[in-house]
Amino acid sequence: MTKAEARALFDDAAAKTRERSPATFDQWFGGIQYDDLTEEVLTLRAQNEFVMEWVKTNFLPELVEQIRQASGTSVQVNWILDAKLNEPVSNTPVFAPVRPRALSVNRRGNEEEGAVESSRRMAPPDDINPRNTFFNFVVGPSNQLAHAAAVAAAGGGGRRYNPLFLCGGTGLGKTHLVHAIAHRVYEERPTARIRYVSAERFTNEFITALQHQRMDDFRARYREACDLLLVDDIQFLAGRVQTQEEFFHTFNALHNADRQIVVTSDKYPQALERMEERLVSRFASGLVADIQSPELETRVAIVRNKAALEGIELSDPVAVYLAQAVRSNVRELEGTLIRLAAKSSLTGQKVDMDFVRIELSTALTVRTQTLNVEDIQRAVCQHFRLRTSDLTSKDRHKTVAFARHVAMYLCKQRLKCSFPELGRAFGGRDHTTVMSAVRKIDGKREDDPNVRAHLEAIERKLIAE
Repeated sequence: MTKAEARALFDDAAAKTRERSPATFDQWFGGIQYDDLTEEVLTLRAQNEFVMEWVKTNFLPELVEQIRQASGTSVQVNWILDAKLNEPVSNTPVFAPVRPRALSVNRRGNEEEGAVESSRRMAPPDDINPRNTFFNFVVGPSNQLAHAAAVAAAGGGGRRYNPLFLCGGTGLGKTHLVHAIAHRVYEERPTARIRYVSAERFTNEFITALQHQRMDDFRARYREACDLLLVDDIQFLAGRVQTQEEFFHTFNALHNADRQIVVTSDKYPQALERMEERLVSRFASGLVADIQSPELETRVAIVRNKAALEGIELSDPVAVYLAQAVRSNVRELEGTLIRLAAKSSLTGQKVDMDFVRIELSTALTVRTQTLNVEDIQRAVCQHFRLRTSDLTSKDRHKTVAFARHVAMYLCKQRLKCSFPELGRAFGGRDHTTVMSAVRKIDGKREDDPNVRAHLEAIERKLIAE
């Protein structure tokens, strides 16, 4: 096979692999370069170790399989680390944290031209964390859709949805993605007028404008002088009728002008309480992308990424142990790593397995004792590949109903909850429904090996994580 044929084989395999998630593929393969493909060895060059590990985990198996199907030969992959890539697979660069670019002024007489350019360049968005970029966001099955949609919303390719509604629990990465969108847009379009605001801040600015009779200025800021609106924690508008009214008209003005709107919430649009129906329908009219709790593999990647960013030496076994110990959310996981590194620095101890085990022993004991309904529901949903909202919905599909019954049974067995309490936790169901579900699964556990296998797998997951 000639070099040209080998390259064509790789390009075809890469194109087919890209079809699964074009935006995510482009983002990460901007840091990967093809070097060579012989009959048995594929040589790839990675910009850094983190990019290499992520691609190995998320894209490499499919890429190698595509090559095997096309050539009839299995290949091994040889990796080379190189910070400077001459011909990356994707033209989309792997973005580093964005900083405002210095203004280039010709000092030989073009002061006037420089002044014009300076007036056009907008100030960077307020309250944006410089580390919250797409490059620093670890993508896994739990957040892949949200990440791809965010990249598209920032103009990174793929279908752009407007509005984009990101929902998920605390500390799972919603704000990180919103900041990443702002960074990407500002990097590519420095003149873009970006408004990033929390629902609480929007409300306070609205009230201040009313008090000081400056509503025209307020509306101009959010409706006319705005190319991208990013709103965090929209659930805090609940019950604020006047603010919802104002936001409704702001939303319509921007949407009609085809200006991107991104909103985050800890709940799905339909689950937002005391929110006007017309606003809920607007939120649901675009793409609703949820972010679930990260899987173990994703949590390990997050730990490694954070350690690399903070300059913390961390072995693979320690990274896995941390990921198993802290599973509630990304923020807590990263915070735990920082606390361990801080104590290590103060005491002079190395962040090794013994050190981490001792430091986390108390926290692990407390976590085991505080297992709750949400933990079990999440484990059941991950096992059956469902969403948590499916368990509380009215959906009676066989798969959903069975998973719901299993979750009810495990909650009753492992937690000191009454049947009425469990009924409320599963979408306001009657306590007799819960009793029936528990009895049904209890009976099948002894007689049906498939049911027993499901239960044992979920229980192992609860113990391990």
